[in-house]
Amino acid sequence: MQNLTEHTTVQPLFQPFQLGTLALSNRIVMAPMTRGFSPGGVPTEDVAAYYRRRAEHDVGLLITEGTGIDHPASVSGSSIPLFYGEKALQGWEQVVKQVHEKGGKIAPQLWHVGTTRSPGDEPNVEAMPVGPSGLALTGEKVSEPLSTEEIHDLVSAYAQGAADAKRLGFDAVEIHGAHGYLIDQFIWSHTNRRTDEYGGDIKGRTRFAVEIVEACRDAVGPDFPIIFRFSQWKMSDFKAKIAETPEELEAFLTPLVEAGVDIFHTSTRRFWEPEFEGSDLNLAGWTKKITGKPTIIVGSIGLNGEFTSGAGAETTSLDGLMERFQNNEFDMAAVGRSLLMDPAWAEKVRDGRADELQAYSRESLNNLY
Repeated sequence: MQNLTEHTTVQPLFQPFQLGTLALSNRIVMAPMTRGFSPGGVPTEDVAAYYRRRAEHDVGLLITEGTGIDHPASVSGSSIPLFYGEKALQGWEQVVKQVHEKGGKIAPQLWHVGTTRSPGDEPNVEAMPVGPSGLALTGEKVSEPLSTEEIHDLVSAYAQGAADAKRLGFDAVEIHGAHGYLIDQFIWSHTNRRTDEYGGDIKGRTRFAVEIVEACRDAVGPDFPIIFRFSQWKMSDFKAKIAETPEELEAFLTPLVEAGVDIFHTSTRRFWEPEFEGSDLNLAGWTKKITGKPTIIVGSIGLNGEFTSGAGAETTSLDGLMERFQNNEFDMAAVGRSLLMDPAWAEKVRDGRADELQAYSRESLNNLY
């Protein structure tokens, strides 16, 4: 194991970050990771304690696992947390309370899985999967295309989730627009074959995401931070791209900025990989260069293997990460697997206790450490 601090200081990651009403003690973010420990869609006391432990150990911002918006086909699984209904929202209120008691900040991630859901999946076995063109990520038809009215209802459901996040005391809200789920299915030309205003070129395909951000902004007011997570890659295709060039990326991002996105969470599998030929910038760096907005970098930080490999991973140096930070390519760093195993990861990194860091094991997926 390489010492995480033997070459480059990590202390800049532990400087405060301020954006409007969002005041973070440092730049470390807990990445959203599906856990599935919420029976009936309701976060339990164990879930609240899981998030509280990360706040206790100096994680600047916690982003929850994906939470289902108020739509019958939003999630796939009876233990995936929901973000609607009295019991689920009360559960989240307790999560917020416990995180705040330890001085932490937290944002829910609003999620709809789209056509990655299979017919007959719980919690609503009769609900059919939905998507812009009714296509699975493989391209096969699984349902009818969403109607304009249904699209408007989905936009409203995201807005209601954002309003509830603010009402419950969350510090920000993240919209999940990545990895081939519903919003990304609109953005990606492979799954969006529509010929109306929600399809066609990149501007049309981004319209659904733009309307969601606009509706969420109207619901929470001008000062409540909205984070938008996006990716090029999909769960079904690691080489997929919604933007082949910086110009296409700009055409995608600019309407989202105008709609009200405050922070972009740029999901990559390996943060050190350049996004486009001819430049060392990764997706976070390009996004910050194009928009001027703060970005969150993510992708195998502190580990020597990407999470999509399905294997374990050893700890490794943060030198490459800190070099990009010094080059002003990102503002915050999201850590996933390392924080699954070890709630105190950020604290250990901050204090130079690299010898205490733990390698990632798939065992962590089965427990709420």
